[in-house]
Amino acid sequence: MTARAATLPALDVAPRIGRLRDALDAAGCDALIVTNLTNVRYLTGFTGSAGLLIVTDGGAVLITDGRYETQVVEQVTASGAPVAIEVTTSEQRDVAINAIGARSRIGLESHSVSWAQQRSYATWFSESELVATDLLVEELRATKDAGELARIEAAADIADAALGAVRRRLLDGPTEAEFGLELDFEMRRRGAQGSAFETIIASGPNSAKAHHRPSTRPVAPGDFVIVDFGAIVDGYRSDMTRTMVVGEPSAEQQRVYDAVAGAQAAGVAAVIDGIDAREVDRACRDYITQRGWGDRFVHGTGHGVGLDIHEAPWVNTRTTATLHAGHVVTVEPGVYLPDFGGVRVEDTVFVTPSGCRPLTHTGKDPVVA
Repeated sequence: MTARAATLPALDVAPRIGRLRDALDAAGCDALIVTNLTNVRYLTGFTGSAGLLIVTDGGAVLITDGRYETQVVEQVTASGAPVAIEVTTSEQRDVAINAIGARSRIGLESHSVSWAQQRSYATWFSESELVATDLLVEELRATKDAGELARIEAAADIADAALGAVRRRLLDGPTEAEFGLELDFEMRRRGAQGSAFETIIASGPNSAKAHHRPSTRPVAPGDFVIVDFGAIVDGYRSDMTRTMVVGEPSAEQQRVYDAVAGAQAAGVAAVIDGIDAREVDRACRDYITQRGWGDRFVHGTGHGVGLDIHEAPWVNTRTTATLHAGHVVTVEPGVYLPDFGGVRVEDTVFVTPSGCRPLTHTGKDPVVA
């Protein structure tokens, strides 16, 4: 935990395993093997790189190896998670079999278990049925408690301040890579554990590439510059995109920018407890389509943010998600025009019963001059 995280509200970890246990029967299993390390962290507070959590109708056991003998005890104790700890320097198989006992329906996390792992578990539990479960823990993670929200908001505050500190450096003509490094360093200097993902800096014609990686291209006057980035505080991430213009935008640049910024505002305005997430996507997509660039909006409108930078719920044309109070999602429409440039504007918002509250606050005036 960072010094900044120590001042934030505590995470409410202890009840999470109980909520997961309540979902097992409906998922067709009486035990679940949690192998996704982010899910292990969410349920227990343990952040090690090796961990296997077994949740049954009667208890929970966290298995790790000798590298984490002290860390696992410290972190699980601090979290209050009702978990028995098993540290083993040999095969996990015997400990896992003992924890499962005679239970006949064993759930596996279908989105994180490899084919090789599934074959191993089939051997370990040859007398039981293996059940593919679908995002059981991820659905719990979608609703944030006060401690989680505070960490995401702290990460967003760091990102806002960092961009404000380095924004005018674009006037000096740094390369994309140089500007990205300065932004990443500024977030670390202000207390972030690191960058939430690989920072995107895309200038000039590169801004037409939605996920361009920073290059040695110098930023030049008249460029669109897409800056998509975030910070990490105590494992929780922020996400924000701003598109800037070095100098005064041309009439066509302003027209594209206004279309995207207007679409983004329409999407944010649509977010409310109980809305079908496709309706938020539709609000953004219709706005851009009416201005002639519907075919150049080439990605979904948003996604959940938390311990992962992309997590449930999803905001796109194919989602079946409904947004609820307590969700944290992005709204990030974009238009990408090859050989001209692109624009994306993104905020992360917290869904409330009456709408949403933005967590990212950097202004949207694109001009850097």
